[in-house]
Amino acid sequence: MIRVTLIGVRVEVPSNQPIVLLREVDGARYLPIFIGSPEATAIVYALQGMETPRPMTHDLFVTVMGDFGVELVQVAVTALSDGTFYAELELRRDGETQRISARPSDAIALAVRLGDEVPILVAEEVFEEAGVLFEEEQDEDEIEEFRAFLDEVTPEDFA
Repeated sequence: MIRVTLIGVRVEVPSNQPIVLLREVDGARYLPIFIGSPEATAIVYALQGMETPRPMTHDLFVTVMGDFGVELVQVAVTALSDGTFYAELELRRDGETQRISARPSDAIALAVRLGDEVPILVAEEVFEEAGVLFEEEQDEDEIEEFRAFLDEVTPEDFA
């Protein structure tokens, strides 16, 4: 498994389909994953530290985990099959660890809410099949453009 960092969420033009973009911590490959609008909104809210009047589903899940003494140890994007990404949550309670299947977007939305202590990992096979490698100069331009986009995007853009 390869540790990644969340670059952010953007809308792919012309399809207006949100994608989450992950990058290897110790490498140059990127992994774009198409996600739904509600999940994109949930991730953007967490990245921007926005609070809603009522808890969103992912906020509720984090609260329930905390109340029941469950720790999210890590999030792993484990497979890609027929264009669908698969992920797992690794949860720990009372010293016992359990893995639960999840959509990558939901898993990432949870990890973002819990901060840097929850690593996001991607299986090498997934990177081999869907990873993207940008040229060095293009890479930095793309990241800067993406960060500028994140500074201006609002959750309503995903509605």
